[in-house]
Amino acid sequence: MTKKHKQRDDIKAIYTHAIAAVDPYHAVCQFFQRKGNKIIIKGDSNLVIDCDTIDAIYVVGAGKATARMAKAVEDIIGERIVEGIVVVKYGYREDLQYIQQLEAGHPVPDDNGLKASQKIIDVLGKAGERDLIISCISGGGSALLPYPVEPITLAQKQDLTQKLLKSGASIKELNVVRKHVSRTKGGNLALAAYPATVINIMISDVVGDDMDIIASGPFVCDTSTYADALAILEKYKLTGTIAHAIIEHLEKGAHGEIPETPKDENIFKNVHNIIVASNSIACLAAYKKASELGYTPLFLSSMIEGDTGAAACFHGAIAHEIIKTGNPVQKPACIISGGETTVVVKGSGLGGRNMEFAMVMATLIENTSIVAASVGTDGTDGPTDAAGAIADGYTLSKAERMGLDINDYMNNNDSYHFFERLGDLIKTGPTNTNVMDIRIILVI
Repeated sequence: MTKKHKQRDDIKAIYTHAIAAVDPYHAVCQFFQRKGNKIIIKGDSNLVIDCDTIDAIYVVGAGKATARMAKAVEDIIGERIVEGIVVVKYGYREDLQYIQQLEAGHPVPDDNGLKASQKIIDVLGKAGERDLIISCISGGGSALLPYPVEPITLAQKQDLTQKLLKSGASIKELNVVRKHVSRTKGGNLALAAYPATVINIMISDVVGDDMDIIASGPFVCDTSTYADALAILEKYKLTGTIAHAIIEHLEKGAHGEIPETPKDENIFKNVHNIIVASNSIACLAAYKKASELGYTPLFLSSMIEGDTGAAACFHGAIAHEIIKTGNPVQKPACIISGGETTVVVKGSGLGGRNMEFAMVMATLIENTSIVAASVGTDGTDGPTDAAGAIADGYTLSKAERMGLDINDYMNNNDSYHFFERLGDLIKTGPTNTNVMDIRIILVI
């Protein structure tokens, strides 16, 4: 095996180990247990629920990791579930017995998501004060619960989502807007479930693990306002490009003419929130695997966000510093980071933030012994079948030999086809989890 092939195999081993560490099934089982008639939820409060005091248990949920989460819940308390329904991204199903699965569109919502949202609200409406609702929420839940407020249509919300995604808005900004045009987000499902007890199990796909941002916080009290949503649209110069019905609704909210997202603490007093998996857990698993493989690991942060190109330049600078001075760690080194960056889409090509990161890195590490990869933990990067891409010191020279001009691909945001031609796409298939992205840079 050549050194080049070993480095690539090592990177694969590292990100595979990281993704396995945030498997939704095992994550739920670590925090959610049953002993006889008691359900024990580990966490800050170590909540214990006596099932003898519960009339009925309902299960709902939405997200890319939700089917695996629901599978764990079934295996723990399956026969006690009266009714359950979860909505997942197409192709992200599991074999469930007690809980119905519906598939819908992501990242752009579709009609199946709308129908699923309506059914989930119907289930929540059946729960009373002596009932228990178990919610399985993960990244992707925002797109999968697209129930717009009247008179906003699904088509108008689809257009809004697409324009925000292309604008460079962060996931937090995107979700602030979505909360204020939705019947399911920003604590609205908690309102629908009241006064039942809710165990809200979450897998975080947002920087900082803010609970009200994960899937737009359907069971979490919203800290944002209509005015915040309007400010975000103005920031990205979208107010004149989206449906008037959306702007009119947000303006009415900002002027106090329609109610804010639920903020009454009484609505949330019976809601217990717990995060069972996050990007930091995945990064620490990558750290451990890199060390086992003989690298000196450097964990930068699980909170990297902002412009993808700027993030790549930052990582590239650290890699070159290691080569030149041995700081902050000695070779062979493995730089690890997580989070979620953004790309302002200006071209008409196909790609995603992880492939974009790898493409920029390729321009920074030419003729070096650096190998860089960026991977979406959900198995998808943008609207593609790839999770990310890998680049090394030979990427540019190989591209040139094949007649590929990297600048043309960068200007057209066409990272997918660039790496496809090179054979350097990373394809994991659906992982049924989602804790943002993992970046791995080996410095030899």
